[in-house]
Parts: sequence; structure tokens; C-alpha cells
Amino acid sequence: MTPISQFQAKNERIFHQLHDAGNLLILPNIWDPLGAALLENMGYPAVATSSSAMSLSNGYRDGEKLPFNELLHILKRITQSVKVPVSADVERAYAANHSVLKENIGQLIDTGIAGINYEDSKPGTTEMISIKEQCEKIKIIKETARQSGSSLFLNARIDVYIKGNHLSEEEKRTEVLQRGYAYKEAGADGLYPIFIKNKEHIEAISKETGLPINITLAPGIPDFNSLKSLGVSRVSLASGFFKNAIYAMKNIAGKLRNGEGVQEALQQTISSDYLNNLLSDSPAGDTLK
Repeated sequence: MTPISQFQAKNERIFHQLHDAGNLLILPNIWDPLGAALLENMGYPAVATSSSAMSLSNGYRDGEKLPFNELLHILKRITQSVKVPVSADVERAYAANHSVLKENIGQLIDTGIAGINYEDSKPGTTEMISIKEQCEKIKIIKETARQSGSSLFLNARIDVYIKGNHLSEEEKRTEVLQRGYAYKEAGADGLYPIFIKNKEHIEAISKETGLPINITLAPGIPDFNSLKSLGVSRVSLASGFFKNAIYAMKNIAGKLRNGEGVQEALQQTISSDYLNNLLSDSPAGDTLK
């Protein structure tokens, strides 16, 4: 791990500020450099990745199945393809112990990212990582960042609403608040209670923890104006953006297979020139960092 560049430090500051700007930070999660460049071209002030989309689009199942070295390579290409801050969904950072966690976080920071999503449940189970253990990990991540001069934004994902089916709604709220307080104390910069939908729960977590809250765009969530009034700072799509793209491909492929959809397939609304022009021959990172 080397000290971060001035360009990366600036992007980290910008990413923090975007969570305190009083507006919703909308992040349709991407999985490759072209998607990142597309959003930047459309005026998005930051981009974020989806671990599921990155894994599936490269031929791996979700759940840290994409090799870590490949993840690093893709993240590096993404940060070099845009000037805006990039936040990476790193799941549990592929770390079996604290030593590996520190090493992996250092390598992730070296890719040029400005933030991460970091999960608190165990893959393939309904088991949550204990609050004590997760707080120790958050402290390691923040300390590792500080050692390289980084202010990496740590978005602490709380998986209670997808892992806690055995809990009542009130028990879920209590558990999320308990974790939110603890994660804030450990150094988290934001909270991501994934798939939370209840207005009262959203407002309570936002007001009582005082941290920026990230909500997943999913059926049943309040509208954007309501989310903003409830104190939400950030809305992301998880793998939704990727699924939209695959659905469009599947839809046309199905019609063509049945001898239909020719005009739909030929109706190219984005030119090759437009796509080529999104990407510079010389990556942004080569000249700006």
C-alpha cells in the first residue's frame, strides 16, 4: 500500500461531501468501465459498483466467487476510466482474518476507489457477524486507510432485513439501531440497512444515529421526496441496473429465437461513436492522478 495521490484524496473528500449535500445521491450500480463512463457522461457525480453484477458478468456466482485479483483489476480500470469518485462493493473484503483484511483493504485503496460497502453477515447462511467482531473489522479498515492518508468512505451494510426473518419488525429495528450505534462508534461513515422499507424505521435510524443512510431502490420503498424528508442521503440499485440490462438482452434474444423482433433488434439507439467516445484512449487515471 502506497500513500494515495492528490487526485484520489480529492475524490474521497468529494464523496464524503456528496452525502452531506442535502440531496439524494443516486447510484445505479455499474460493473465495468463503460458503465461508469456512461453515468459520468450523463452528469452523475459519483459511481458505485455491484459485487453481484461484477461477479455474474465475469462468469462467477455472487458471494466472493470472483477472484480477488480480478476484482482489483476491474476496479482499477473503472477508476482510470472516470474522473468522479468510485465506491466499490467489496462484500466482506475476501478476508478470513484480520491480517488478510488489512492487506486486502490496502490493495483496494490502491485501485483508486473513494469508498466501500462492507457487509456484516456470513455468506450462504442466515447468521450475522457479531457486533463486536464487525466493529473490530471496521476499526481495522479505517486505521489501514489512515495509514495511507486515505479518508475512505466506509458504508457499513447491515443485513438484518434480509437475514433476520426470525425477528419481528420491532426486533429488526432494535437490532439495526444497536448495530448502527456501534458501527458509528467504530468509525463507519454511513449505514446501509439493505432492503429496509418501513418509513418509521428509516427515519429512526437516520435521526438516532446521525449518519448518512443508504437505501436500496426496491418495490415498496417510499418515493424519493419522502426518502429525502426521512433523512436518507443515498439511494443505490444493488444488482437492479445489471438485471435491467440483462432483461433487455433476454427479451430481444427470445423474440429473435422465435423469428420475431427483427426491427426491435435493429433499432440501435446508441451509436458506436457515442460508446467509443465515452472512453479515452489514455485512461483518466494516467493523466489526472
